[in-house]
Amino acid sequence: MRPDQTLVTLQREGTHVTARTSEPFIQEAAAGASKCEHQYSHLTTPLRQRGLACTVEYGLSDYIVHAELPDGSALIISPPQEPATDHPPGYPESWLVTRGHPDDSTLHEVIYGSEPYGPHARYGGSVPRLLAAIDARLDQLGLPPRPNPRRPAQESATDTVLHRAGFVPVVLFRERFHRLPSAMTDLAEQRWMVTRAFGMLRAEGFDVSCAPDLLDPSLPPPAGHGLSLGDQLGHLTQSMQSAAHTSEAVAALSELTAPGDGVLQCVVESPNTTADWWEGLGEPADPHYANRLRYITKKLDSYALEIRSMRGDLAERHIDHPDRVQARADRVAPGEPAAPRIAAALAVSPTARRTTPAALPSVRPVLPPARPSSAPGR
Repeated sequence: MRPDQTLVTLQREGTHVTARTSEPFIQEAAAGASKCEHQYSHLTTPLRQRGLACTVEYGLSDYIVHAELPDGSALIISPPQEPATDHPPGYPESWLVTRGHPDDSTLHEVIYGSEPYGPHARYGGSVPRLLAAIDARLDQLGLPPRPNPRRPAQESATDTVLHRAGFVPVVLFRERFHRLPSAMTDLAEQRWMVTRAFGMLRAEGFDVSCAPDLLDPSLPPPAGHGLSLGDQLGHLTQSMQSAAHTSEAVAALSELTAPGDGVLQCVVESPNTTADWWEGLGEPADPHYANRLRYITKKLDSYALEIRSMRGDLAERHIDHPDRVQARADRVAPGEPAAPRIAAALAVSPTARRTTPAALPSVRPVLPPARPSSAPGR
């Protein structure tokens, strides 16, 4: 993935150090969308992904989103329309979502209301809460889900790098960005973190803008750019995708399910250790977080045991996958001898192949070590 034209700006904003991403608007900008469209793209994009036609119009005192539903009704997503001076002191931004029909005055439904004294007032300007409520109502109305819920590749890649660099995501009324932890107030520590993030982002190919006073030129560049643990585990997925026999699939799955040092076992142990560490931090809420982590870990452990059992069932089958073997054979160039397992599989009927184990020994793929010897160098 090449994050072309993607700019990450690291800057100080008040008491915080933030990282903001500016990317090309793939669809809306290409169509010459207006500034107000861009301002509300975090609302119009997920609605359009569910097949709704959306427009951004001017309401009483601010822009609103108008989304047409298949039955002729429409959603109106509105920020506060009264002057800000009419808001209760200190009250955050809010949203109101209604559904109505131009030909049916009896249809007036409030789907979400976080305005003062509204049913969702405690959520204020939270965009995730707003979208969750809209999605729930669209599900009830029978609208199809989003065909591709993934966020743009550039934004996801930025999240990945900034996450590893120690930044935390922030979602506000009309924007989304990252910042250093609020409690990190030491200027030298901030410069160390920003310098590290700067190097990691540049190593990934992003264009980075940063105020000079946030960088420490005496620090060495990030260590060698190697595969992250997630990238290494991706090899297991690739092995599974190319597997033509159950033994090949089991070889990949075994790296996850191996007792003791398998990936899933390590995933279970890490949150448990984190819970023990977190519990002793000293804040009143820390035991709650620790117990919650332990509860989730128990769930993970039970699922890991179930997957391990299913891996055993798959290993017992010891047969070729009919579709994958044929696809692998089709990739062999004309005149080039097929691999022994493929040739043996193609020599029997599909029925026999489904019921009879292959005669030749299995060929196990080359897999990465189950436990990398060191952490990623970024």
